[in-house]
Amino acid sequence: MARSQRIAVIGGGWAGMAAAVELAANSAHQVTVWESSAHWGGRARGLPLALPGGETVTVDNGQHILIGAYTACRALMERVGVSTDASFSKRPLALRYPDGRGIRFPDRPAPWDALIGIATAKGWSLPERLQLLARAARWRRQGFRCPPQASVADLCAGLPQRLLAEFFDPLCISALNTPIHEASGQVFLRVLQDSLFAVDKGSHFWLPLVDLGRLFPEAAATWLQARGHDCHLSARVQQLGMAESGWQINGHRYDQVLLACPPWEAARLVQAAFANPSAPVPAHAKAQAWADAAQRLAHTAIATVYAWNPAPGAQGHSLPAPWLALESSPAQPAQFVFDRAQLGDPAGLLAFVISTSDGDRADIEQQVIAQAQAQLGLALQPLKTVVEKRATFACTPGLQRPGMVIAPSLIACGDYIDGPYPATLEGAVRSGIAAAHVLA
Repeated sequence: MARSQRIAVIGGGWAGMAAAVELAANSAHQVTVWESSAHWGGRARGLPLALPGGETVTVDNGQHILIGAYTACRALMERVGVSTDASFSKRPLALRYPDGRGIRFPDRPAPWDALIGIATAKGWSLPERLQLLARAARWRRQGFRCPPQASVADLCAGLPQRLLAEFFDPLCISALNTPIHEASGQVFLRVLQDSLFAVDKGSHFWLPLVDLGRLFPEAAATWLQARGHDCHLSARVQQLGMAESGWQINGHRYDQVLLACPPWEAARLVQAAFANPSAPVPAHAKAQAWADAAQRLAHTAIATVYAWNPAPGAQGHSLPAPWLALESSPAQPAQFVFDRAQLGDPAGLLAFVISTSDGDRADIEQQVIAQAQAQLGLALQPLKTVVEKRATFACTPGLQRPGMVIAPSLIACGDYIDGPYPATLEGAVRSGIAAAHVLA
């Protein structure tokens, strides 16, 4: 039997906590998690928000949606004691605009939900709906595969502009956080395959009813500590040092190390570790190549504007649905708006999401407030604008993402590691689980 090993996980986000839980559940190894911030969750965490009446609520550093196809996320939440039934509002996929245009799937088994949703889409002509059905059928016949260099725009070539503007662009933005002309067609097709055909109700939107920290990372830390594993907050790893048959971190020796921090931070630690002249030349070259690949990744920003409606309508709702798609332009940048009152928060709280954001925080806030007046007829008060400047990597065609293995006993996980998914919570969790299997 293999001896028990000490394993360090650097990073307490979704990928790192997924790896730590998987290791603790399926091996006899001793796991220690090091997180630099004061909160678990990394780029998907809760933060306090003060409301006009003086009440403080916990929201997220960005509005997230999971989908039914995110089976790894769901399984891990249940493992650490989080009830997914109680923690999510689960609704069929819908991309409806304030005037009622757009698509909404019925609550039917796949693929009938997609077929009926497309056939009954409002504001689309019969020829437009038939073209979309025909293109979806073609992708399925092709096994949801395309050339690596194809963009989502290439996949949609020849389709009516209305379908691009009202369906594919918002869907691509929400899934890949990359515009259709720059987004990987290969990754987009994989998401479509899993959400529409691979999992029952895989296309359902899962909207969290609790903040993202409580949804998994905080529960994971409690679960790990209850089983004798160590979890440290506000404990940045300044340097990763080589030791005889292992590694040194913050004065402790470990047999194996998993880098579950952002790519720029992982690259910093790798470069410093292998700057040691005693490092073997082949290992040094491989590690340097990995760090270079991690540093070459381009990143895109996501902004979330939290705003207050002082006069919500019936039942405290500001919108006719929990979320709506919005017409987006440089002057009106938000692609989606969420009525947080329909997700358990106080009446009047709204969240506007701007993917691939490139503006100044104050400008974004002013533009969104004007957009709400123009498209929703709402006079809103801005509360907080959160901008994650490096929220996701740019999921472009043919992108060469870093691999998992950096060196013997040193591996990495995260949503940016080479894999079939874009920068999503599911991609992060699956990467963490895969890394745990390599370590164990």
